[in-house]
Amino acid sequence: MANPNKSITIENLESAFAGESMAHIKYRYFAKLAREAGAEDVARAFEATADQEVMHAFGHLDLLYPKAAMTPAKSLEIAIVGETYEYTEMYPKFRHLAQEEGNTAAVAEYDDQIAESREHAENFKRTLEKAAKRFAALAKVEERHANHYQSVLDSIKSAA
Repeated sequence: MANPNKSITIENLESAFAGESMAHIKYRYFAKLAREAGAEDVARAFEATADQEVMHAFGHLDLLYPKAAMTPAKSLEIAIVGETYEYTEMYPKFRHLAQEEGNTAAVAEYDDQIAESREHAENFKRTLEKAAKRFAALAKVEERHANHYQSVLDSIKSAA
């Protein structure tokens, strides 16, 4: 179900991003297969197109996550939400359906993805926590510098 607070344009940009991203990976995979089959020219054609698909996806991301609104911390927060969704909701649902169909290969793949997505989310959380500590320490240093400069400025003004 669509989010009623999200515009159609944003939903379309998200779909376009997903499509371009999927095309990129698919064409990389096709290039790998072509190269293994000895068709180097076909592999290069797929790789060139895959590179273009990435640029299309980046264009969509520029609209979905404007640079002016993004910080490393915000990027990490978005990544944590995405990875957490994967291991708590998406892959468990896919796993359940694959299990019902008796597709053991897919079940095993989803189990691996659940574990990896959990690990990714935890790594991003640790990185965010470390960054927050660094930024807090830097803020204290900057505050000390600002206070020092202000006191020098105040003493110059009072001497004049």
